[in-house]
Amino acid sequence: MNIDLTGTTTRKIQDALTQSRHLMGGPAVGMVLTLIIVTDESAQYDAVRAATEAAREHPCRVLTVISRDPRGGSSRLDAEIRMGETGPGETVLLRMYGPLADHADSVVVPLLMPDTPVVTWWPGGKVPKVPAKDPLGTLAQRRVTDSYAARDRLGTLAQLAQGYRPGDTDFTWTRLTSWRSLLAAALDQKHDEIVSGEVSAEPDSPSAELLAAWLSIRLGVPVTRTVSEGPGLTGVRLTTTSGDIQIHRPDGRVATLCRPGQPDRHVSLLRRPMADLLAEELRRLDPDEVYHEAATRFAKDLAGGSTSEGVASDPMSATAEAEAEPAGQAAEEEPDGNGEGGRE
Repeated sequence: MNIDLTGTTTRKIQDALTQSRHLMGGPAVGMVLTLIIVTDESAQYDAVRAATEAAREHPCRVLTVISRDPRGGSSRLDAEIRMGETGPGETVLLRMYGPLADHADSVVVPLLMPDTPVVTWWPGGKVPKVPAKDPLGTLAQRRVTDSYAARDRLGTLAQLAQGYRPGDTDFTWTRLTSWRSLLAAALDQKHDEIVSGEVSAEPDSPSAELLAAWLSIRLGVPVTRTVSEGPGLTGVRLTTTSGDIQIHRPDGRVATLCRPGQPDRHVSLLRRPMADLLAEELRRLDPDEVYHEAATRFAKDLAGGSTSEGVASDPMSATAEAEAEPAGQAAEEEPDGNGEGGRE
């Protein structure tokens, strides 16, 4: 069911939502959270599609905030309501014109689900310096950004690290879940002392920088970044006193795990669509302290122009932290125009 409202108000939108639920035979509201998407017209299609797919696992009300001509002279609110088409949730596209675009929170607040968590997601490259201080960010318990979509990827990631507040996270970290789980599993087996590490990836890869920072902290050794032709993350090498523990993924699909004295293993590390990344973030609404730690280390190293040594001494501690987050079935990838996760 689609309902288009032109020049409307939040009261009319709420009434239309209630009437639609009754017409579809669902008078009760069974949503577990509210997802606010802050985007523009060009990116809203992929973002809404990803949110709709994620809503199959997390039924939610999706409020998509689209600013249109904020410099116009008069304010106007247009709404498009979608219910029951592809997912169990409710999707409302809010197009705001004129000065109203600068006060989106006044439109969103009356439409929030009562007594449920709120997640705000900026799928594009335009993210606030401090998401927790943004008017729509202050409403949320979880704030999701994607620094890979920004023009200055590494600078944006460092900026987000400096403005971090509990509840912030970034898709560049979510894309590392399978890599971290595979590394943790490799380190869970008996191995000799690790003396250094290396992460290879395409230039300006925020995910590679976070992975190098995480390994440096957890292993207590220097981890360098090398540039490869990609796609995305192509390999991790941990040098031990008896040889190298290595994960090599040259094609963005299948990785090879090599350990001293053991046969090579092939592991599927396929791309994950954006919907899977979003669904993973919606599973966890508590503060991601490990992301904060890695992002802070990266920002510090970027400001100093060098890679610092980690401070942890127990490499096995990586296992518990990686297992604390969902591993998924495929590797984390960067977004592309079709809503795919893309390359790390």
